[in-house]
Amino acid sequence: MGTIDLDAIYIDAIWLSLAFLSGLLMKRLGLPALLGFLGTGFFLGISGFTEGNLKEILVPLSDMGIILLLFTIGLKIKIKELVKPEILITASSHIILTTLAIGGVIFGLSFVGIQYFSDMTIEAALTIGFALSFSSTVFIVKSLEERGEITSRHGRFAIGILVVQDIFAVVFLTISKSVMPSIWVLALPIYLYIIKLVLDKLLNKTGHGELLTVFGFFAPLIAGALAFDLVDLKYDLGALIIGMLLVNHPRKEELYDRMLSYKDFFLIGFFINIGLSGVPSLTNVIIAGSLLIFVVFKGLLFIKIFSFFELRARTNFLTSLQLSNYSEFGLIVGA
Repeated sequence: MGTIDLDAIYIDAIWLSLAFLSGLLMKRLGLPALLGFLGTGFFLGISGFTEGNLKEILVPLSDMGIILLLFTIGLKIKIKELVKPEILITASSHIILTTLAIGGVIFGLSFVGIQYFSDMTIEAALTIGFALSFSSTVFIVKSLEERGEITSRHGRFAIGILVVQDIFAVVFLTISKSVMPSIWVLALPIYLYIIKLVLDKLLNKTGHGELLTVFGFFAPLIAGALAFDLVDLKYDLGALIIGMLLVNHPRKEELYDRMLSYKDFFLIGFFINIGLSGVPSLTNVIIAGSLLIFVVFKGLLFIKIFSFFELRARTNFLTSLQLSNYSEFGLIVGA
């Protein structure tokens, strides 16, 4: 089917209406609204709205949604929590073991004559395993927020694991692209120290009106994402760290509440974009169904590793359950 190119105002009317109605339908069915947003993306893709104005509108929305998501996560994370053994060791060992396990199985399939795996190299298999070892930041945080569990013990553990995974992602992308960070990255600690002092004072002076909202965009986008991008680091990691710098500020809760609704709106673009990537074929569905086995494996592995740190059974189970999914990072690795 050919693509459809309409004026931006009509494109906005179409995707906003479909997103709202489909999200409302999912809610009535007792399902997360984001499933409706994904369905909107699939529908728009089938209908031919895959290029032109729609992409120009949704891609910036999606990027802003990710930036605000990680910024608001940062506002809930204290750095000292990330270096706890139950987070640092669990995240690191889980990535390594999952990469080896999934990569090994996929490489083994190259010897049994399955078409999609026939030319698979060990490097490619391990790369796929690495991509599938990550959990989805967007889905997990949205799930925790909807249940009011973002600050619960298992919520903090899950987010801590996600942050460590993001650090692994930065290292992987740097190596895989053979692009080393700028020499200016060495000045990053000094920059972060200075920008924390500056942001603390600015936040004190913003008041409670529209200036606080502007600060909520300025801090993650300019002070965080843009600064990190300039030194060839992941821009969304910059937004996360800026949020973490403000975690002890007395007004951080007010800032978090202010940016929450903006973040939710912009993330609609992210979910629709995933749907626009294409409607899965029957073969894709079969492969995806087969990969669900590894989701169970990931969850059980988290439970096993967490058990070494003598977590409460409930905390262990809920944290592992939240982390038992695949990340959108797999799409980035594929690209």
